This record gives sequence, C-alpha cells and structure tokens, in this order.
Amino acid sequence: MTTNARQNKQWRPATNLVRGGLQRSGFDETCEALFLTSGFVYQSAEEAEQTFKQEIERYQYSRFGNPTVRMFEDRLALIEGAPFCRATATGMAAVFAALACFLRAGDRIVASRALFGSCYHIASVILPTYGISADFVDGTDLDQWEAALSRPAAAVFLETPSNPMLDIIDLAAVSTMAHAAGARVIVDNVFATPLLQHPLEFGADVVVYSATKHIDGQGRCLGGAILTADQSWFETSLIPFIRNTGPSLSPFNAWLMVKGLETLDLRVRRHCENAHTVASFLEGHPGVERTFFPYLASHPHHALARQQMSDGGSIVTINVRGGRAQAFGFLNALNLIDISNNLGDAKSLATHPATTTHQKLTVEERARLGILEDTVRISIGLEDAEDLIEDLDQALTRAAGG
Repeated sequence: MTTNARQNKQWRPATNLVRGGLQRSGFDETCEALFLTSGFVYQSAEEAEQTFKQEIERYQYSRFGNPTVRMFEDRLALIEGAPFCRATATGMAAVFAALACFLRAGDRIVASRALFGSCYHIASVILPTYGISADFVDGTDLDQWEAALSRPAAAVFLETPSNPMLDIIDLAAVSTMAHAAGARVIVDNVFATPLLQHPLEFGADVVVYSATKHIDGQGRCLGGAILTADQSWFETSLIPFIRNTGPSLSPFNAWLMVKGLETLDLRVRRHCENAHTVASFLEGHPGVERTFFPYLASHPHHALARQQMSDGGSIVTINVRGGRAQAFGFLNALNLIDISNNLGDAKSLATHPATTTHQKLTVEERARLGILEDTVRISIGLEDAEDLIEDLDQALTRAAGG
C-alpha cells in the first residue's frame, strides 16, 4: 500500500472528503481499493511473531485492522478534526464500545434523558447490570446538569440535536461542568453530521456516529465510528476493547462509507436546504400543531443551534393536529415519502417515534421528552423540495378529512 504522497491536512473539508486518507495499492487504481480479506500472510514465521508481539506495525487480521477500513477511518478523522478514529459495525456498537471500554463497576454516568431508544436502553438497563449507575437530566436545563455533576462522575453522554425532538444542548457549558466532575464527555453527533457541528471544539472528549445515516446516506449498509483526540484513552481503553470483543466494520461496508464521504458535503447541503424549505412550509400548515427545526426562529433553542451548528440539519419533526389517528392517517397518505425508521437517506423518510424508535419508553417517559402520539419525525431527502411539499400537503389534508 502506498499513501497519497500529496496528502495535505490543510486541505479544505470538501477536498478531504474526496482525497483524505487515500491509500493506493501497487496497481495505482483510481477508485479506492476494496480489500475483502479476513487475514493477511507473513513472509516468515519471525514476522508473524513480531506482529503478534506488536514489535512491528502491519495488517494482521481484519478484526484488528484492514486497509479499506483504515481509509474510511483516516478520511473521517480529517473531517472531524480528530487525530484518532475507529470504525465499528454499527452506530450502536460505537456507542456501547465508547462507554463500556473504560467504565467500571461503581462508576456513575450522567446522561441526557433525550436519547435514541437503544442508547437509553444501554444507559438505563445494560450498564447497570455491570454495576454502573446512570442519572438522567433534561439536557437543555443547565441547572440539572450542575446538580447531577456536583459529585464525581465517570462519563457524560448526550446527543444534540436530540432524536426526535431536536433539543439542542449547550456543549461548552456541559463539557466544562463534566470535566470539573472528572467525567469524559461522549457526544452522539449523528443528526448534525461531522460537517455541521464539531463537538470536540466545544470541549467534548469523544464523538460517536451511526455512519449508517448521512455518511452512507443511501440506505445501503450499517456502520459506526468513534473519534477522539485522547490518544491514551484511544490506545489503552478503546482499541483493546474493540480488538477483543469484535464489533469491527466489514471492509465492504467501509468501502461504501468511503464512497459515501465523497458526496457527503453535496448531500448535506441539499438536505439542509430542503429541510429548511419544508420546515418553513409545515410551520404554517393548518394540519400541523407544531413544527420543530433548529434553524427556525420558533425553535426554543434557535440561538444556541446557530452558535453550535453551521446549518439546521436534515430532520424536521412535527405534531400533527388531531392526535394519533391523524398522525397515522398522515403517514399512510404519503405517496412520495416512505414510512421508515431510518434517517439521513437520499430518500425522504417518515416515522412515528412513539410506536417505533421510542416505543420501549413508557408513555410518561415519552411525554417528558415531548414525544406525543401525534409526533412524526421526517428525514428530508434529496428530492425536489416542491415535490416534498406537495406530498406533505396532500397527506395532511387527507389526514384531516379534507
């Protein structure tokens, strides 16, 4: 393998998305090579021994490292502005590994209550079985963070914008309080993407992604990533955990992710443009009780969103006027937009969080997060915005009995 001799880490993001981390084989291929192999051969028994003793650095086994996976990790690291990245098989594998690799029995984490359903399950159900306690706070309430972090904690875990109500959390303020309490700050940045928000710049220690979403962005494969600037934590906690538990990204999926990064800038720009147009339309629609989008002036955390994010993202959440029956009627009346619990896709997708992504929460827990029976989350895709508006309009009209 030869690295890109012209690699320049001062390249701008759009260039790094296409050329960052590029490694070419001896065949000098234009497209990044797919190394679909489980293992690697050694020139001698001595070389194999040195490799296993970690006396020399080379590829050993694709669970530990693979050239295609490495290209994805290096390219994403350049975009995030983090020197260290490890890819995982799924976004949830990234979340669990980032927490489980260093937490120990007796530790305490403090988490925002507004988490994706599976993330909440890890924090509230799985980690406690290992003797790790979790305290939850309303993420937008700094007083609650201050109270929870008035005593030592090992980790803070949050997502911003949150899924699905798009709450915005003050990353700088929470990171400062967390570090004073001795906690490592882990941020799920999937809704913002590595282009719209850089949590490390606000004091976070670790950033996690479901690369399944915008990074692949075309509904093809699963993947995740963990990024940090903390070399000691990365090498002594995260890497041994992943090497020995095996949540590794497959080379084929990594290759798809590498190709997805090439167009990420173009796609995210279109996602944001379409989402803002659609959100502005929905905010004034008689069939919508309330519209949530971080870059709308009506969003409760609009000013903070503009401070932390360079654009509003691809997700628009609405409360359909009339309750669950009308929300289901709206979803069932959509012609162009598909019903699906995925997001960040080229195709626009809509889901009913109370019965899908957050259905494991109690009614009371969902209500506390603002997830009601009339709540619908819409992932705005790359279609023509006017076509999306026409579809949403007719579906809302039909749901209202018009």
